Amino acid sequence: MIRLSGPIRFRAGGFAPRDRAWAAAATLLGTIAVWQGAASLGLIPTLFLSPPIAIARAIWTLAVSGELWSHLSASLVRLAVGWTLGTVFGIAVGVAVGLWSAFRSPGMALVSALFPIPKIALVPLFIVWFGIGEGSKIATLAFGVFFPTVIATTGGIDGVPRSLIRMAQSFSLSHAAIVRKVVLPAALPAILNAFRVTTSIAVVLLVAAEMIGAERGIGAFVLSAGNLYDTDNLLAGIVVLAMLGLAISWVIGWLEKLLLRWR
Repeated sequence: MIRLSGPIRFRAGGFAPRDRAWAAAATLLGTIAVWQGAASLGLIPTLFLSPPIAIARAIWTLAVSGELWSHLSASLVRLAVGWTLGTVFGIAVGVAVGLWSAFRSPGMALVSALFPIPKIALVPLFIVWFGIGEGSKIATLAFGVFFPTVIATTGGIDGVPRSLIRMAQSFSLSHAAIVRKVVLPAALPAILNAFRVTTSIAVVLLVAAEMIGAERGIGAFVLSAGNLYDTDNLLAGIVVLAMLGLAISWVIGWLEKLLLRWR
């Protein structure tokens, strides 16, 4: 007979990594501290890389003067509209490609042909089509977000266990009910995960589009500061973009916890 010396540790918890906010904060604060220390000791030339204190001072000055909010509000509106349009149409096309044979081959052929095209190269064409104003910038963002969303949505639908669909069919659920209650919830993790990629793509395209033709926006501000060799304001704009990325990541993480509680 085998005698147990104590309770057996439960080892079937699966892979469930946890987020630790303190570790993320410590990493960012540690990086800033090392950066500031190296600049203070003269290890980093401040002419080419401003220290964090100078960048924080520049951000404060921009915020107090209102210039920061003017540029940031213009960028946020473009980002929200362009990303939303690309995501809505991308999910719709991805669902169609994932569910119906009539759309699958034609849809994937177009996606495979157009997705590799650098979206920045299309900005001049969008300017010809939509003008130098907001239309061309929003079209650039929507076009860049559309294709990854289609691919992620189609992949999420293809990954739905067919046993779940057969079980729903055995209960005589309608096609629409199966899509709404089985397919889309099962594909939702892949779609939400794609949001992290598409929002990053949208921010990159936003900055590039604003650099090409915009009077207001974080991209236009960064370009102007770079032309003047104003590294404090240039890096201030880059830090604002990084903070925007962190905020977007937090919102997506919150959505995942809210919508995927069933996991």
